[in-house]
Amino acid sequence: MHSFRSPARLATLLIAALCYPHLHAAAEEYTIDPAHTFATFEIRHLGISTQRGRFNSTRGKVALDAEAGIGNINVVIDAQSIDTGNEAMEKLLRGKDFFNVEQFPQIVYKAQRVVFTNGQPERIDGELTLLGITKPVSLTVSAYSCTRKPFLVQLRCGMDANSELKRSDFGMDTYLSFASDEVKLAIQAEAVVPPKPQSPE
Repeated sequence: MHSFRSPARLATLLIAALCYPHLHAAAEEYTIDPAHTFATFEIRHLGISTQRGRFNSTRGKVALDAEAGIGNINVVIDAQSIDTGNEAMEKLLRGKDFFNVEQFPQIVYKAQRVVFTNGQPERIDGELTLLGITKPVSLTVSAYSCTRKPFLVQLRCGMDANSELKRSDFGMDTYLSFASDEVKLAIQAEAVVPPKPQSPE
């Protein structure tokens, strides 16, 4: 058995560290900016028109390492914040027949796998928890970029992603003849790297 402190062993570890630095580099962690992050949805109403809405309150964390091709996402949506521009519609959607916000106040999306192509996230494979039911849901990333504009103190990244699902898969199966089972999701998100705490002098 080789000693961990042997010169040969140390040399091997040093070479590995130099050749594969991303194995030791931590993914950059971002905090979602709720003022610029919204989950929106579309359903067909009576089969003749499209009903749209969004959730106005979202929070969470994102960690990405494009060089290593890894990432994870943890997003929490306040179901109570649903907004359709129609108070009567919102009251119905918050009720027991749909989002049942009193019993299930949060919608959660967690992902441990982000697929990168040429350093850009292309697909996010995660799980959506809605009405207490968790199902796999993948998001297709249609746009992603970051900026350090002169007026920005922090690095800011933005992403557009979309998916489709069936609401009945999550137990939301009422009024299917009035509102379609198929739901289109679109997510616009911005996140920033939190400032690092300054070490005491």
